[in-house]
Amino acid sequence: MSKSIKLALVYRDMWQSAGKYVPRVDQLVRVAQPIVDMGCFARVETNGGGFEQVNLLYGENPNKAVRQWTQPFNDAGIQTQMLERGLNGIRMSPVSADIRQMMFALKKKQGTDISRSFDGLNNPQNLENSFKFAKEGGMIAQGALSLTFSPLHTIEYYINLADQYIDIGAEEICIKDMAGIGRPVSVGKIIKGIKDRHPNILVQYHGHSTPGFSVASSLEAARNGADIIDVGMEPLSWGTGHADLLTIHAMLKDAGFHVEDINMDAYMEVRRLTQEFMDDFLGYYINPQNRRMNSLLIGPGLPGGMMGSLMADLEKNIRSLNKWMRKNGKPDITQEQLLIKLFNEVEYVWPQMGYPPLVTPFSQYVKNVALMNVIQMEKGKARWSMVDENTWGMLMGRSGQLLGPLGEDLQALAINQKREPYTGTPQDLYPDELEIFAAEMDKNGWDYGEDDEELFELAMHPAQYKEYKSGKAKEKFLADLEERKAKKSQSTGANNTPTIAAVPTSAAVAQSKNITVDIDGEKFKVNISYDDQPQNQPSTNNATAAPTANNAPTPTTQNGNYQELEAPLEGKFYLTKDSSERGVKVGDDILEGDTIAYIESMKVINAIAAEKSGKVIEIVAKHGEDIEEDDVMFRIV
Repeated sequence: MSKSIKLALVYRDMWQSAGKYVPRVDQLVRVAQPIVDMGCFARVETNGGGFEQVNLLYGENPNKAVRQWTQPFNDAGIQTQMLERGLNGIRMSPVSADIRQMMFALKKKQGTDISRSFDGLNNPQNLENSFKFAKEGGMIAQGALSLTFSPLHTIEYYINLADQYIDIGAEEICIKDMAGIGRPVSVGKIIKGIKDRHPNILVQYHGHSTPGFSVASSLEAARNGADIIDVGMEPLSWGTGHADLLTIHAMLKDAGFHVEDINMDAYMEVRRLTQEFMDDFLGYYINPQNRRMNSLLIGPGLPGGMMGSLMADLEKNIRSLNKWMRKNGKPDITQEQLLIKLFNEVEYVWPQMGYPPLVTPFSQYVKNVALMNVIQMEKGKARWSMVDENTWGMLMGRSGQLLGPLGEDLQALAINQKREPYTGTPQDLYPDELEIFAAEMDKNGWDYGEDDEELFELAMHPAQYKEYKSGKAKEKFLADLEERKAKKSQSTGANNTPTIAAVPTSAAVAQSKNITVDIDGEKFKVNISYDDQPQNQPSTNNATAAPTANNAPTPTTQNGNYQELEAPLEGKFYLTKDSSERGVKVGDDILEGDTIAYIESMKVINAIAAEKSGKVIEIVAKHGEDIEEDDVMFRIV
């Protein structure tokens, strides 16, 4: 009798690997029953990752979305699964243990069966609570091995890591090939090694298709004992997403495995609805580059889930860099040239940074440092001259021990900046704070919601939740969408929504507006960012939040006898990164190399050092407001 292989549809990840948003709750409810009717899925990934944050960003209540979206699958007996980030919960920065514990119990009550927990450094220390809290809350605790390819991330390393996860409470194992760079034979050997030691442990394979290995890896996974294979489906399979259901299904069936038949009428309806959601508004937030596979990513190993934000970062940085190039009499650089330089720099800096697995959030850190290195070196400055504060936290052990040592340059830089390594338990750095958020709810007169779910949302995503409650999130989203529509209308001469799917079905054609996006010409521009609250979010309540009358230009300033300190990158300007820090004030003496401000850019906090010494006579930039590269921050004499 042939072995049965189950399939899981990663519907949430399909969207977030392609663009910024997921469908609205009304759309998710519409597509749920056709997914059930397809008849081939044992599991559906419904939420987790950035799901709740992006709901908040366009003004929707994520708790209602989770409950209504999971219900049809619960009713049909299809297991639902979510992705959570260990120490970070379901955001980009660490969260206290009491909020993490609350999350698992709540998500189970809302209809989520399985928690896929991963740690950005594969640190068992950060996942022990995840497994414990998941089981206490009634969920299945799945431990994810974040797969990457380096001299240190060997087959034996991953097999031993699975042992450690199982020892501390993981009930299932996921091979999380987030960049799709796991070599197929190695993937098979890892799964076989785990199954040989733990024959009763369920193993699920999750692979993005970006560089092209995932189909072969899925077959090797199945042949070596995997129980479930994650798949995507048109019109959001391939590219930075996942291998397509039809391809994987046909391949496994031909290889002799038993897989449940696909109801193709239901399949076409899911495909049509997904395309309809893209035509409605989601297509404006999907970069066409993310619909392509790219073997160049084998080298840098950047994950599919962050390629959207990467392309947006490149668009912004290429404009700023070329502005500087023209100002200094140098030729423009193309986006493709910058991309290749970035890929090469990632390959260089990754070993120097201790080989952190390139998964959220550390893939962002490695990419950001590499990108800043490229830009700074293009301007004739030194490598490592812009290392952000979030990255330093990782390098100094605040998220756990790195697998490899830091390079000599980074070690010397850390000593020079008097940065001390942290060797304790990362969770200890983030004491319980649920009571603080409860007090804030009470002060505002806000209802805690069913199962205290509104309290949880404030505690997990404080900045985004407050904007949702105030209505600002919905207002910003609608304004942004209208701006994108207007730009698209101007570029095409018609008010049409971009259709990005390949070869629409006849049903989809009837629904779509049949717009051709000029992909090679890069005419469809998008700005993708998750805007999750980063670690050490700068305080906007600090006493230095707004320049005072003392910051007004002095007569010396007006006479022009001063020097200007300019912003080295664009982003949001802050004088301090937290309320305990004293910001620079007019009259202060500063020395070259002193940290004088912070700029939040690319989801991290960058400490800005003074390039010259002097006395501050004017603070030009405004705390908490946007600043462009080369804008004046301070004037000094």
